[in-house]
Amino acid sequence: MEKGQNLISGTWVNSKSEDIIQLINPSDGGNFASIPRSGAIDIDLAAKSARRAFDKHWSKTPAFERGKYLQKISNKIYESIDELAIIESKDTGKPLKQSRVDAQVAARYFEFYAGAADKIHGEVIPSQQGINSFTKREPHGVTGHIIPWNYPLQMGSRTFAASLAAGNCVVIKPAEEACLSVLKIANFAIELGLPPDVINIVTGYGDETGAYLCKHRDIDHVCFTGSPEVGSLVQQNVALSNKSCTMELGGKSPHIVFSDCDLENAMPVILNSIIQNSGQTCSAGSRLIIDKDIKEKFLNLFTEKFSNLLVGSSDMDLDMGPLISETQKNRVLSFYDKAKKDSIPILASGSISEQVSKNGFYVNPLLLGPVPVNSTLATDEIFGPYLCVIPFSNEDEAVSIANGTDYGLTAGIWTKDGSRQMRVANSLKCGQVFINCYGAGGGVEIPFGGMKKSGFGREKGMEGLRELTVCKTIVQKFN
Repeated sequence: MEKGQNLISGTWVNSKSEDIIQLINPSDGGNFASIPRSGAIDIDLAAKSARRAFDKHWSKTPAFERGKYLQKISNKIYESIDELAIIESKDTGKPLKQSRVDAQVAARYFEFYAGAADKIHGEVIPSQQGINSFTKREPHGVTGHIIPWNYPLQMGSRTFAASLAAGNCVVIKPAEEACLSVLKIANFAIELGLPPDVINIVTGYGDETGAYLCKHRDIDHVCFTGSPEVGSLVQQNVALSNKSCTMELGGKSPHIVFSDCDLENAMPVILNSIIQNSGQTCSAGSRLIIDKDIKEKFLNLFTEKFSNLLVGSSDMDLDMGPLISETQKNRVLSFYDKAKKDSIPILASGSISEQVSKNGFYVNPLLLGPVPVNSTLATDEIFGPYLCVIPFSNEDEAVSIANGTDYGLTAGIWTKDGSRQMRVANSLKCGQVFINCYGAGGGVEIPFGGMKKSGFGREKGMEGLRELTVCKTIVQKFN
């Protein structure tokens, strides 16, 4: 059985308590690895290591040199895509083809931020005569990163690659359910010569290790991705020391399909956006808001595609894998029970392969509808492969339905009408809008983040880099 460890000051170590957490393979329900169950002492050691690194050398390392380290890591990830994909699939349950894409995107994050490291610029501000005013971007110092279990490889890379590029040192708390790919990339970084105290990783439960991380005095900024409920707790802990944070907190994202859309282009994208990672994606397109004039035509074609979906273990590499855990499986099935109780029709269902283990955490992908706009299926984040069909009569109604949840992360608009594209895009209350496309293939360069209950702050692209710095204003008087 594989044994993960914490990384503190360049050394792989157990937690001080020697307690462990067993990792479960979602495909068969079996234990296959363990990680440390860390506590306050472990976080303290990691945070102090990162602080020393920042104060002594990393803050003085030229930006282009930081970029060189990141490029080396990117090259190594590209060379190790198959190895990383196997680790990620076993850990999360997702099909190997999806994990390979995740590994490629991870490499792109390091590649992008390697090139961006020396391009974090301030600006000169016109001011009074005899006054020179300008701004500069400086790193926070030590950043804490709480990584979710659904995309540990991608999200771990995007958040701490950007932070290192900005000049911070990092302490990472990956999810206890799935984190081995994050540990592997950290190992690559150390082997490739990254100063050993710049990156520190401490594993453990969120309400223990994660809480200690947020409260620690040596952590200057926290990046969190997860549920709104846990995000609220993170913010409360961060507020105790008045530090800043970035919150990415989920979504209930719509596809708005108008009568003039290109059905052939739209259908496979909409389908993939709900089954990718078994629907366990914050930006999953989980609501199909469709024009009544084409609803029947669309669904006649779409239900056939949906019914052909096949679910299996990660190594079977089918359309969809299992959910991450039994807890998550039970949560998703509770929404199925809700649909049955409310007599919401099941329009189509995918199938689970007969070859899978009975101990795996599998559910059938479902197409449900019509779903009332006030149903919890239409308003709450299911975080599973259930797509809710909601018809509309006109553009204003479509926008109202799309905005009718507490979330505001991502949306897709499907229409050939250019004026309508921009009217609807400008009316949607969300952080990202895709027109006749969805997801942007990882969107490494594109700012990502939410409005409303979906959180605040931005990751990815140059906006994500700026989020990991602070703006300093300098005003100089001269004669």
